[in-house]
Amino acid sequence: MTGTAVSAATPQYSVLMPFTPSRPEQALPYAALTQWTGAHRLWQGQSSVGEPHQTFAYMAASGFRVPAGTGVTVMPLRHPYEAALQAQSLAVTMNHPVVAGFGPGAGVLQKNLLGAPYRSQLGACREYVTAVRGLLDGEAVDLDGEFFRVRGRLPVQPRPEVEVGLGVLRPGMAKLAGEVADTAITWLTPATYLRDVVVPALEEGAARAGRTRPRLVAMVPVALAADGREPTDVALASNSAHMSLPHYRDMLRRSGIDVDMETDPVASAKALIAGGAFVYGGPLDIAEAFDEYRSAGADEIVLNVSGVFATTGTRTALKELETLLREVLS
Repeated sequence: MTGTAVSAATPQYSVLMPFTPSRPEQALPYAALTQWTGAHRLWQGQSSVGEPHQTFAYMAASGFRVPAGTGVTVMPLRHPYEAALQAQSLAVTMNHPVVAGFGPGAGVLQKNLLGAPYRSQLGACREYVTAVRGLLDGEAVDLDGEFFRVRGRLPVQPRPEVEVGLGVLRPGMAKLAGEVADTAITWLTPATYLRDVVVPALEEGAARAGRTRPRLVAMVPVALAADGREPTDVALASNSAHMSLPHYRDMLRRSGIDVDMETDPVASAKALIAGGAFVYGGPLDIAEAFDEYRSAGADEIVLNVSGVFATTGTRTALKELETLLREVLS
């Protein structure tokens, strides 16, 4: 297996579903937006409300077949064989390339579902991604690992490409992604952190495995400046849950952004904006910020307007995405 790095000179712009649909028809406007604006891909995150693979299938049945990404689904919810089968089925259903992104999830989730956290997050991810990639390649996988047991072969049918992605926040996971993943997927990571930490770690891992650097996908929370819009409110609506998690706080600290959601959420949001982890401003400001992501090595930039959706609703979120794709980033 070799990496699939793409030149960061011309990044691809994609769209993140900015909410979790409670009914699949709620997702259709975003599928239509992706298809009609020429956005590169539509992404969904993990949800306990609606299964993203089923929502994508509903889109396809409704006539909207677009490139799809799951970023990231959490490993404790499905065995590697099931994960590979879902990814292959999604590619066949959408008839477009798929990025199947995975991550271990928070330690508390692992404990609640598995009885205890993974003894080694990196070890569990290595076994999982390696097994899924092998199954998707049609290999007979025989893994008797510490964390997963997989013995079997997935019948491979004609389908578009499936990339196996790994969620990346810190250097250790980035090095592992460089070794075993097709795609590294980041969330809430400033461009400077990608440049100084993530990309060098990806390249180190890739060199160790004798392969090219995997593609880098950056999911970036963004909002255009608007009358009556308070940027800290939008930043908190988009990111407060992540900013409360230890691994995100550590990543932000490494990038020079100190957040303390218990003591001062507003100051934390201001630090997030000042540090470039939440992109806010006029069209020129946003274009310049995303140019920094391009220069940092991002191959695909995913527009995350979840804060806009949470504060002003789906109509405004759709309009904002269309403005960004057609007027600001084209």
